[in-house]
Amino acid sequence: MAEPEFTATGVRIGKGLRSLTRAGQVRISDGRLRLLTSYGSEIDSAPVQAVRASKPWFAAEDRALADINGTRYSLTLGEHDPAPGQPGPPSARRFIEAVRRAAGPGH
Repeated sequence: MAEPEFTATGVRIGKGLRSLTRAGQVRISDGRLRLLTSYGSEIDSAPVQAVRASKPWFAAEDRALADINGTRYSLTLGEHDPAPGQPGPPSARRFIEAVRRAAGPGH
């Protein structure tokens, strides 16, 4: 298996007003985006070209939205990227850029 192109841990993942996990993972590898619980169970996944990642205009800097298989998930990542070598989730902006980069040109 190839090295993941993007990984974030400690991510709060919600659907609507419901929190699915407070310490989940977001992973982009092998052309797929996966949302995982803190135990590693898959919440949802899809080819990265089919995922729409955006930043809600009304939310804090650490929030992002991901539309996967017709379901909108809210992701709470870090407000700022962690210092090099330090644990912690990357920023929401970096997540959105990673989805667009993995999807390729024209997406």
